[in-house]
Amino acid sequence: MKLYNFSPAPNALRVEMFLKEKNIKIDTIQVNLREGELFKEPYNSMNPFNCIPFLELEDGTIITETISICRYLEEKYPEPILFGSNAKERAIVDMWNRRIEMDGFLPLVHSIRNKTSFFQGRVIPGTRNEINQSQEIVTRGIEMFKILLDRIDPHLSKNKFLTGDKFSIADITGHFMFNSSKILKIDLEDYKHAFRWKSELEKRPSNPINDLI
Repeated sequence: MKLYNFSPAPNALRVEMFLKEKNIKIDTIQVNLREGELFKEPYNSMNPFNCIPFLELEDGTIITETISICRYLEEKYPEPILFGSNAKERAIVDMWNRRIEMDGFLPLVHSIRNKTSFFQGRVIPGTRNEINQSQEIVTRGIEMFKILLDRIDPHLSKNKFLTGDKFSIADITGHFMFNSSKILKIDLEDYKHAFRWKSELEKRPSNPINDLI
């Protein structure tokens, strides 16, 4: 089994944090996104969506998408449990992960891709094209993030993590949502409970960003 990755891309780091939480060791190949290696062979044939991370199994099967990779690894290495231990817990973890991913993480990723000059010509992940960057997308992504914070701040006043006392994949997604907010210099002072949660996540030994500093 091999993991194809590129640190410090956000989705790459999500998988790295998941692996550290589970103490899983996987052979990892770093693919240089900046030099467009994903558009070259053999990577283009292996993963025509041209995004990282992706996982190659022993039989040659390729699994792309961060959460799909983590779900597979959870099945292979169930302890510690990060997707929930029963039907109810799994549904709640999935619910929170989707909320954080769709209303915070992804909007901020698109804000960065539409704001930073590095992403000119590559505003859509896994592409090279002539789609223009848009300030409207930057603004909308930040506004969506703040709406999400308004919703989760009261919830976090009563819960250590998103699903209660148990750390989960949803918290990993949340951690990298906050990392994106740093790049955009978003002020979090008005969201004291979300800020407390953010601080808890940053202190975890599994935080791969510490390895990049």
